[in-house]
Amino acid sequence: MKPVCPVLFKKSIKLFFYCLVLTPISAWSDHSQHHSGAPTFSDPAVFSEVPKNWKNKVFKHDKAHQGADLVVALSQQSYPIFHELILEYAEKNKLKIIVKPGTCGITAGRLRKKSADIGAYCCPPAQSDRLPGLKFHSLGISPIALIVHPDNPTTNISTKQAREVFKGNTSHWAQLDQKNKSEFQHLIKPIARLHCKVRPGHWRGLLNHENQFSPRLFEVGVIPDMISQVARNTGAIGWEVPLMLSVHRKKGTVKMLKIDGHAATDLDYVLSGKYPLYRSYSLTTWEKESGNQKANINSEASKLVKYLQQHIEKVYAEVTFIPPSQLRRAGWKFKDDELIGEPGQ
Repeated sequence: MKPVCPVLFKKSIKLFFYCLVLTPISAWSDHSQHHSGAPTFSDPAVFSEVPKNWKNKVFKHDKAHQGADLVVALSQQSYPIFHELILEYAEKNKLKIIVKPGTCGITAGRLRKKSADIGAYCCPPAQSDRLPGLKFHSLGISPIALIVHPDNPTTNISTKQAREVFKGNTSHWAQLDQKNKSEFQHLIKPIARLHCKVRPGHWRGLLNHENQFSPRLFEVGVIPDMISQVARNTGAIGWEVPLMLSVHRKKGTVKMLKIDGHAATDLDYVLSGKYPLYRSYSLTTWEKESGNQKANINSEASKLVKYLQQHIEKVYAEVTFIPPSQLRRAGWKFKDDELIGEPGQ
């Protein structure tokens, strides 16, 4: 049983040290050392507010998709992975499946309209994403690499240094490494894609809020622009998952930095929960609470989600993912089929 600090202790300073000494070591997670303090996952028990009649809203595909067996809303991150695979699955199983590209926000809109059978997220769901009757199924996580121009001699950056760079407190690359002062005097040009601001995790592991970023920050809206901007600016630094660097390699060549001495491709280290930046991927299906019988019993949606989960388990190394099976064994927290927390959280 964990010791409890006495609430009636008279002097606050004594109370602090008393708690510090008696708190078990296991209760002090090193999570805060590697993350910005921003939430990494939302509470799966807290749902979005919806209008009173929303649960009774009839599930209906958009007019252009009438006659489809399934409508699947994918994101920028998941579309390159699953688009062709889903079409092959549809042909093999004699199904008409419509695959729509988009973003987490577009997916959320289609689900709220009840016009998509399956939605894809590349971030942990926000409370506003947790609609009554919507169930999340984890696909795993993928580390986010900090990326620079290939001519940048820097190979490693600490989490602390990275935060100072994106805050604007560190303005020149030479400030990060004294030995490079004479050869790399470039001004740092931070580049960011501040997507999914309402959702936990992702870039918020670096800085909690958009207002914390440097006034000199250059923002981009899509992944290809992130890569092209870093590839064309010698002093630039940005971020993206390794798979997207490969998918959009025609946009330019960039170099991944190690963070705290660990590469984004070091999946064992990422699995430990100490790597500060990663994406969490999931798919959704509808359950009975949606108030729609067609959506409830759509077994084809569940079959497809299971098929895609199994696919990730087979190819995870190729796409730089850590699949749910490995996350479970390493102590990451799940509720049913959804990843909801890091080891020790």
